[in-house]
Amino acid sequence: MNRIYLLLLTAAASLSVAAAAPLPRVQRGNLILDNIPEPSAELSEKLDAYLNARQATPLGFSPKGQLLISTRFGDVDQLHLVEQPAGERRQLTFLRDPITHAAFSPDPGRSAYVYLTDAGGGDHAQLYYQRLGEPEAKLLTSGKWANGAPLWSNAGREVAFFSTARDGVSYDIDVVDPDAGSLPRLAVSGDGAAWRPLDWSPDDRKLLVLKSVSVAEGYLYIVDLSSGQKREVDPSPGKVAITDAKFSRDGQGVYWISDRDTEFAALRYVNVFSGEKTVISGPVSWDIEELALSRDGHYLAYVSNEAGIDKLNVLDLRTHQDLIPPRLPAPGIIGSLSFNADGSRLAFGFSASNRPRDAYVLDIAANRLDAWTHSEAGAVDPAKFVTPRLMQFPTFDRSDGKARQIPMYVYEPATSGPHPVLISLHEGPEGQFRPGFDPWLQYVVNELGYAVVAPNVRGSSGYGKNYMALDDGTLREDAVKDVGALLVWLGLQGAYDAKHLVVSGSSYGGYLTLATMVNFSERLRGGVDVAGIADWVGFLANAPAYSQNQRRAEFGDEREPDMRAFLRRISPLTNADRITRPLLIVHGKNDTRVTMNEAEQMVYRLRSKGNDVWYLMGGDEGDGFLKKQNRDAYYKAFAQFLITLEK
Repeated sequence: MNRIYLLLLTAAASLSVAAAAPLPRVQRGNLILDNIPEPSAELSEKLDAYLNARQATPLGFSPKGQLLISTRFGDVDQLHLVEQPAGERRQLTFLRDPITHAAFSPDPGRSAYVYLTDAGGGDHAQLYYQRLGEPEAKLLTSGKWANGAPLWSNAGREVAFFSTARDGVSYDIDVVDPDAGSLPRLAVSGDGAAWRPLDWSPDDRKLLVLKSVSVAEGYLYIVDLSSGQKREVDPSPGKVAITDAKFSRDGQGVYWISDRDTEFAALRYVNVFSGEKTVISGPVSWDIEELALSRDGHYLAYVSNEAGIDKLNVLDLRTHQDLIPPRLPAPGIIGSLSFNADGSRLAFGFSASNRPRDAYVLDIAANRLDAWTHSEAGAVDPAKFVTPRLMQFPTFDRSDGKARQIPMYVYEPATSGPHPVLISLHEGPEGQFRPGFDPWLQYVVNELGYAVVAPNVRGSSGYGKNYMALDDGTLREDAVKDVGALLVWLGLQGAYDAKHLVVSGSSYGGYLTLATMVNFSERLRGGVDVAGIADWVGFLANAPAYSQNQRRAEFGDEREPDMRAFLRRISPLTNADRITRPLLIVHGKNDTRVTMNEAEQMVYRLRSKGNDVWYLMGGDEGDGFLKKQNRDAYYKAFAQFLITLEK
């Protein structure tokens, strides 16, 4: 038994009396802490050292070659400009809410950009237009409803984006000239699916748009903006998933990412006039995730996700040669690809388990890679950060005649075991745990002495479309059985303390946490549920109208009697009396994806049975705690909860 673990047991003994008697409900700013003890000064100081880390995300180049990034120098992520590698970050915006997306107009005469921000996190992001040097931004949308995916035309005069403003239900695609002073005009009338623009044609007369019915079913269209006529790109007789697409620079074809006729999403090209097709990424056993095309059509960049680790691929389209970029500092996660105006530079974000996300720029001609930002890892020696191992465990069913193996990432403390274990369940269900930079997990491993196990249970993306479909509809509980199999596996390993297993997750991962508590309480010490789905029928019936069809395609239609009965049966709220271990429940008041009512019902039901429940509510948060002061309070409650469980 290691020294840190002994200290946890000692600390738990001093807290056992407080844990037995409910603590009062306390309001602190926009937070409500219900039955949550005040963390010690020592805990807060140690955890703050990790949580003060920050990261940077590149959002694209300005026409002058400056890099627009999002990073935090206060409570939330705001926009900054960087002129050169390791250059000073010049802050552009100073809002109370984080900025989720931004892009400069390609028109060098405008020196302006658009951005999205969502007040209070209620999934009602609004689009703003800001000229450099002017004091105030201009609101381009209605001030309510959902808006997103803003995309500048090649000339830099108009912006296409999706909006639900017309009827509060349909995902329309609108186009607006921010300088014209006119209202957005309707380009595509949406329906029950989610529509979004992906690219403008080189002459700005057409839009490439994606209609997403579900994560596994999408349709790609070219829309003529003058006539409104839609033409489907390479129609398929069956359902296919489509994640991204771009026009070729000659306007003759489309580069797109799809799993059509393959188990994994591949990068393809189709000539929309001749029908000629090519699979560019070749036969791979991993998903292609993102692509970017230089404006002159010279270079194509894309990212392949290989067992959770990303690889950057750059193709010279003129010579048809694969370029070999310099090696990155470590295996990690790549995203947010964008070329500068002349196609000579490629920007992207990169993070690893021991490195905060930073903006990197590849000079293609020189084949040189430069970090344009150097984000701080907090007051912690990065040498302490643990790199997780990729492992597998056998689950309850079989595949190809053998026990099906579930992939997982495992963070091990440097101290000797057996270690208590925190199981981290990702959002989704089609998400994937990936070993990016997470200072919270590093704190749990280094300071609390926990091993962290992050499984990618069935339904996760990155392992093929058949694996992702294994939890669909009435197979939903099979993902819970995967977690149960993990609990059994952990109990058989000498490195882990089978009597100190804690499960945690947010959103869909929160559902899996609650369902694991329902089915396997006797194997657990406790759980942490962040915005988890507690009542499937209520979750689907009360969803915003514009997202109901997508949810029903994935989880089932609660209006059908048999499905409704199934969803009611598997809901954690229905089975709350089977949860016999302590639970920390965290939720944002403005969450429209999983409403706060789900958390409040679960808290009431569990407490009425005498269960020990801690409850944290963020009054100015939605899906996830995005403001630093709120996020810090959440992690301090989480840390205190873990310590209290060690009895």
